[in-house]
Amino acid sequence: MMAQPTEWLDVAALSDLPPQGARLIRTAQGCVALFRTHDDRVFALDDRCPHKGGPLSEGIVAGHTITCPLHNWVFDLNSGQALGADEGAVRTWPVRVEKGRVLVGAEMLTRRTAA
Repeated sequence: MMAQPTEWLDVAALSDLPPQGARLIRTAQGCVALFRTHDDRVFALDDRCPHKGGPLSEGIVAGHTITCPLHNWVFDLNSGQALGADEGAVRTWPVRVEKGRVLVGAEMLTRRTAA
């Protein structure tokens, strides 16, 4: 389980995310996709499929999964894990909705990858 961040960034209004849709956020660390499910839950994952780098933000949200638009890999929005026979995972980011605003853990902008 991921530790809760001590700082949160306000990145969007919930109303900016279409139901069962996505919105892309560009950061210095790469692109992050925000996904809104049918039950108004919001998830944040890296926007690159580990298979061939497909843009997950252009995929199909169904239930609590996202399907990559390139080769139909399906990922669990909660864990980022590939489902079915596919293997791999997408990095997830802590996200919450507060007073109609979408907040993402601030470490998504400050975390550096190992050299």
